[in-house]
Amino acid sequence: MQRFRLPLLAGAIVLACLSPVAAQNQPAEQKPAENLTPEQKAAQDQRRSIEEFNEAAKLPGTAGLPECVWTGRRIAALIWNDDVDTARRHLELYERFGCPTEHLKLAVRCLVRQGKIDPKARERVDARAHQCWVNPDYVAAPPAPAAAPAQQ
Repeated sequence: MQRFRLPLLAGAIVLACLSPVAAQNQPAEQKPAENLTPEQKAAQDQRRSIEEFNEAAKLPGTAGLPECVWTGRRIAALIWNDDVDTARRHLELYERFGCPTEHLKLAVRCLVRQGKIDPKARERVDARAHQCWVNPDYVAAPPAPAAAPAQQ
């Protein structure tokens, strides 16, 4: 038994030393999203915002202008959240920019057709408002049907 202690101890020490080295050699891209620094999160949000505005810029007429996209999505989300008074104030600004009210109507109609969203889940409401702004004919996939009970 004495003969095996020294080699086992040496092997355990080598393994203990190699584990931290192997962990340090992991690629940096495998960091989970929740471990991002505030600066990285802000840069990621900025990049996503720019992509959304570039996507909306392809819309015909003035509906793709950044000021129309920004105010239009806000109005659609405010109407969804039953904040009609604030939506009305934003609508005055929207019209002052010369933005198309017909596109706003279509976006709100699309938002309503999608069904319920938790109003407290702000990101989901904003994402759906953007989706409907870019594609007012968008129809979300219906939820998967529940599994039927097995027949006996």
